Amino acid sequence: MIKAKVREKYRGLSCQELLGKAYELGFNYEKNSRGCSQATVAALHELLEIDDSVVRIATSACGGQAVQIVGTCGGLIGGTMVLDYFLGRPAENMSYQEYSEANLRLLRDAVAVARLLYDKYVKEYGTIICPHIHVQLFPFLQNMDNSLHTLKNLS
Repeated sequence: MIKAKVREKYRGLSCQELLGKAYELGFNYEKNSRGCSQATVAALHELLEIDDSVVRIATSACGGQAVQIVGTCGGLIGGTMVLDYFLGRPAENMSYQEYSEANLRLLRDAVAVARLLYDKYVKEYGTIICPHIHVQLFPFLQNMDNSLHTLKNLS
């Protein structure tokens, strides 16, 4: 597990203020740069000391995966990527040669934390599916048949 370190300029903020700042940054990254998965990771990268490569890795998980508007919300995927960056199972604990209960415990622990974010999405939006969330956030996209092209251009 990697200990999360808040960047110097944000260290005076409370936990609640950090969460609010993460939301604000994520919203603005999405608005100005597009790509919900990468916007989520970039916002958290701005607040926390996260390797730059994690932002890059989140690039095409947007728009329900590769902007196909059918899969899991990229914001959820990006958030899970950051959780796994800090709490995920390290590569050295995996094995292609033998089964290990301790190895699986690390997987279960990481999944349990990711499940909390999943549950938050379900509570907030009633779903984790990209187009179902999009129509809640962007009411002008209610007619999904006519707006798939618009959504693909947004991401």
